[in-house]
Amino acid sequence: MNWIELDRQHVWHPYNSLPSKSDLLSVKSTDKTSIFLEDGRELIDGMSSWWSCIHGYNHPRLIKAIKDQADIMPHIMFGGIAHEKASILASKLAKLTGLNSVFLCDSGSVSVEVALKTAIQYQEAKGLKKYKFISLEHAYHGDTLAAMSVCDPNNSMHSIYGSYLPKHIFTQAPELGFTADCSSSIKALEDTFLKHEKEVAGFILEPVVQGAGGMRIYNPEFLRKARELCSKYDILLIADEIATGFGHTGKMFACDWADIKPDIMTLGKGLTGGYMTMAAMITSKEVSDTISNSNLGILMHGPTFMGNPLACSVAIESLNLLEEGSWQKNVLNIEKIFKEELSYAKELNIVKDIRNIGAIGVIELKDESKAQEIQDYCVEHGVWIRPFGKLIYSIVAYTIKDEDLRRIIKTMIDAIKSIETR
Repeated sequence: MNWIELDRQHVWHPYNSLPSKSDLLSVKSTDKTSIFLEDGRELIDGMSSWWSCIHGYNHPRLIKAIKDQADIMPHIMFGGIAHEKASILASKLAKLTGLNSVFLCDSGSVSVEVALKTAIQYQEAKGLKKYKFISLEHAYHGDTLAAMSVCDPNNSMHSIYGSYLPKHIFTQAPELGFTADCSSSIKALEDTFLKHEKEVAGFILEPVVQGAGGMRIYNPEFLRKARELCSKYDILLIADEIATGFGHTGKMFACDWADIKPDIMTLGKGLTGGYMTMAAMITSKEVSDTISNSNLGILMHGPTFMGNPLACSVAIESLNLLEEGSWQKNVLNIEKIFKEELSYAKELNIVKDIRNIGAIGVIELKDESKAQEIQDYCVEHGVWIRPFGKLIYSIVAYTIKDEDLRRIIKTMIDAIKSIETR
């Protein structure tokens, strides 16, 4: 029995049934921004492995970092133990974010879980019983339980768990558009703060781009006002930069568009360049000091693989590449190509909207009924994308060649045209 048949029998893939209801592509290898299939086909990767492989695949320096660390110490428990690579990584993250205190964990969803627990402990340490959170309509913050509870309860994949999850408070999402007037959503936010300030521990949001909830790009002015309101009402601002961090929007972090610092930031995806699973929750020193100097005195969380040396080593090297390289110039060029090439989709009948920022390009359809057909067309023509509902989008590695990016966009548009002309 070959491995593909074993997969069909035993492997439960994300957001899927067992066995899978759709065909799965059997991947043999990767290189740079290409995926090579077992049947010999090559696909240009328009997804950068769920937005994580920001330097492309098989980068020699990232591979070397893992191999070198594997010979020294592949893993060590983090409870009661420190190691050099975790210390270096934490120092780099503190310098990059302007925040002080770094908690290393093993996935983006877990970093959100830790962020919410931290916010509650912070309020407890101040003698306040504040257990609720404010989140945005269309929000997505992960698939674990607490993370699901701050995802939009009505317009997300997690609505089926509604009666089980804690009930939090949702406010109007910022208006769509990077330069859009966001006065209405800002007013709604302040009204929400006024009504719930005594019970709310924190306000969590995805800065500038709401990801899986609709790839919604919004005005950084909303962020600036959110920072002011959180300070005014003693509510912690939690910036979920898991998808937007490490350059995806054209800035190192999306919060940089508003020149603000949150109280808590969550990071993941691009942290290791997509090579190993790792995430981080980072807080201001004021937050960590308040918890550390309280009666309890400790943060009650500790994943088994926290601070894994292999992941720390490749994360350090990924950050080195960002610090040394021309990533920002590359992302600006990617943004320019997206803007030029996506414009050809504007007049298509089934297209509702197009938008882009940084390394993110989005075509929103009027409905989601054709998503699978569009994906199949793209694969048939040598491009890997994975539509989400009515969103046909691409988030690419910063190392992608111009001609490959243009091919991704053209193939997405041709796929839509092929449906319209039937």
